[in-house]
Amino acid sequence: QLSCLVRMVTLHGIPKDLDSYPTDLLLFLSPSDYAATGSCVQYFARVGKADLDVLPRESSQRKQLLLDALSCLQIPGTEINEENAEILGHLLCDLGGEYIRGSGGSLLKHLRQCKSFLPDQEEAIRSVISGGNTTFGLPATWSAFTLDELSGLIPVLDHSILQQIPK
Repeated sequence: QLSCLVRMVTLHGIPKDLDSYPTDLLLFLSPSDYAATGSCVQYFARVGKADLDVLPRESSQRKQLLLDALSCLQIPGTEINEENAEILGHLLCDLGGEYIRGSGGSLLKHLRQCKSFLPDQEEAIRSVISGGNTTFGLPATWSAFTLDELSGLIPVLDHSILQQIPK
């Protein structure tokens, strides 16, 4: 339905008021289509708010969105800073484990929004949390507030991490 809607909306060119359309619609446009109304950074900031699950997780279209976003934001390695994490939004949920490890604890609060993780991502999250080099500290120092902050990541935690958390 959304891809059909995109065809109808763009039948006579890209509308100037594209930002007034639902963010999910942008998943079916390219950054170059959006260029008439704004920059690629603006485009990916809006795409980051869209429901990525409209596209299958392993689809080439979804993978290309992430690659295009990393290119647009000129992220050279595997470290995502706070500003870029905000822009990427839900696109962060598709980052490989190397990005999660490379960014350390800075991505954890953003990753809790993800509905599911691939095994590589889960391992990277556990590795970062076990290292304790995050704003949350080592699991042995966590409180109920910390667990609330990490709520979306709790299913990823393994027994070795869970047993360290104070009762």
